[in-house]
Amino acid sequence: MNQPAPSPIAHRYCIGLMSGTSLDGVDGVLVDFAEGTQVLWHASRGFDAALRAELLALNTPEGRDELHRAALAANALARSYAEVVRELLQATGLAPAQIAAIGAHGQTVRHRPQMFDGTGYTLQLNSPALLAELSGVAVVADLRSRDVAAGGQGAPLVPAFHQGVFGRPGETVLVLNIGGIANLSVLAGDGTVLGFDCGPGNALMDGWCQTHTGQPYDDGGQWAATGQVLPALLDRLLAEPFLQQPPPKSTGRDLFHADWLAGHLSASATSAADARPADVQATLTEFTARACASAVQRFGRGGGELLVCGGGAFNTQLMQRIAALLPGVAVDTTAARGLPPQQVEAAAFAWLARQALLGLPGNLPAVTGARGPRILGAIHPA
Repeated sequence: MNQPAPSPIAHRYCIGLMSGTSLDGVDGVLVDFAEGTQVLWHASRGFDAALRAELLALNTPEGRDELHRAALAANALARSYAEVVRELLQATGLAPAQIAAIGAHGQTVRHRPQMFDGTGYTLQLNSPALLAELSGVAVVADLRSRDVAAGGQGAPLVPAFHQGVFGRPGETVLVLNIGGIANLSVLAGDGTVLGFDCGPGNALMDGWCQTHTGQPYDDGGQWAATGQVLPALLDRLLAEPFLQQPPPKSTGRDLFHADWLAGHLSASATSAADARPADVQATLTEFTARACASAVQRFGRGGGELLVCGGGAFNTQLMQRIAALLPGVAVDTTAARGLPPQQVEAAAFAWLARQALLGLPGNLPAVTGARGPRILGAIHPA
C-alpha cells in the first residue's frame, strides 16, 4: 500500500490503546484527525492467561514482591501494546514517523482519588518508554494523574471525546460505556457535559463466569438468561452507597471485586453453595442493568437516545434489560453513529494524546471535579 502524502493537519495520525478493567486484552485504533475523527483501522490482542492472572492479582494489595511483579507486568503490557501498534501500521501502510503519538492508557490497578491525604492517587501499570522504544513512535501516557493532582477524580476522561463525536446541538444524547466499570456521559444540547462512573459494568459478571464456567465472559449473556434473579441478593447489591453518591464520582475494582460480592452473597443468605451459579449471574446482570438505568433516569436530563459502547454492548441480555428499564429511551450501540462499540474508548485515548501534543486540555472539570482544565499526560519521545 502506498503511504499517504504528508498532511498539513497538525498531528493528523494518532494511535489510541486501551486495556480496561475487564482485563480481556488490548484494543487499538489508528485515527485520522484530518476531517473529524476517522478510525482507519482497529486491532485487538487478548492477554495471555499468565499476564491476565498477574494483572488481576496486582489489583489486590496483599501480594508478595508487588513492586517487582508490577514492573515486569508493565513491560509485558508494553510488549502487547507494541504488537497492536505493529498490526495497525502494517494494515494501514503508515510508517512510525507518520504517527504523531500513541495514547497509551496503561492498566489500572488502583484508583483511589481524593482519599487518604485529600489528593489520593490513581495508578496505571505501563512502560511508555519501552513502548516508545519498541514502536518508534512518541507515547503519551499517565493521562489521569494531572487531573487527580488538581483535585479531580481522574475519571472518566472520555466524555469530552464523546461530546465531539456524538453530541448534537439542541438534543441531549447519552453515551454509556460498559467496560469493567460502566460510565455515563450526558451530552446536553447546549454543549454542557456531565459524566461519571455509574457502577459495575462487566467486572462482576466476567469474574463470576470465569469462576463457574471457565469462560472469560458470558457470551451474549446467554448463561445469565438461563438463570433467575435472586431478589434478596439484588436488593443488597443495589444498596451499595456508591450508587447513590452524586457526581463527580469514579470507581473500579477497588470497590467492585470478588470479595465484595462474596460478602453480599453471605449477608443475603445466598451462598455460592446453595444458589445456582446461573441465578447469581442473572442477578449480577440485572444489577448492572439497573445501576446503568438508574443513572440515566436520575441524570439523563430528558435524553431520548442512549448509545452504548464497550464490551457490554455485545451482551444481548444486558442490552435488553437496559432497554426494558428505559422505555422512553431509544437504546442502540455507537455503531449506529459510525463508531463501533469496541473502538470508542481507544479512539478517545488517541484524541487525548493529540490534545497533549497540541497543548490543549483533555479533562472536563464539570465531570472530574478538578479545579480547572488541565493538559493531561506525559510525553515520551520516539
